[in-house]
Amino acid sequence: MRHTISILVDNEPGVLARIAGLFSARGFNIESLCVAETLDPTTSRITLVTSGDDWIIEQIIKRFNNMINVIKVQDLTELTHVEREMLLVRMEATTETRAEILRTADIFRARVVDVGPKSYTLELTGDKDKITAFLELLRPMGIKEIARTGSVALAREIQNYAKIGDKR
Repeated sequence: MRHTISILVDNEPGVLARIAGLFSARGFNIESLCVAETLDPTTSRITLVTSGDDWIIEQIIKRFNNMINVIKVQDLTELTHVEREMLLVRMEATTETRAEILRTADIFRARVVDVGPKSYTLELTGDKDKITAFLELLRPMGIKEIARTGSVALAREIQNYAKIGDKR
């Protein structure tokens, strides 16, 4: 099963290496990994996507919780959450494909962020399924290059109070 894990950590050198090392030492794959500073520059949020059964993920989360620089760990999979990914895709834009590329971008609410004599670079933000569907439609028109961020996610606050026992 696919799991999205949010890890709040101290923003210090080596923390990410220890998190990734925990996975490689156990032979688990990280499907997606995003790290950035939070509102507080002394902390960072790591959004990690992996696959495994519930018992394995539970063991990994316990290990994370025992790490010194880890502040909070949440498996967002069972919680209502917002999850997004960003895509940059450079398309080969010929006279035959230019209009179709722009039409497809408009349908998916993608933005043209760069125009060259023979290419368009498009930006799209959405969930994994939206990104995948967009790429499948663009593929026959000539994708030259792709860059994806991987997932970033936050738990929805209101809907999760009952699930995590938080009462206000």
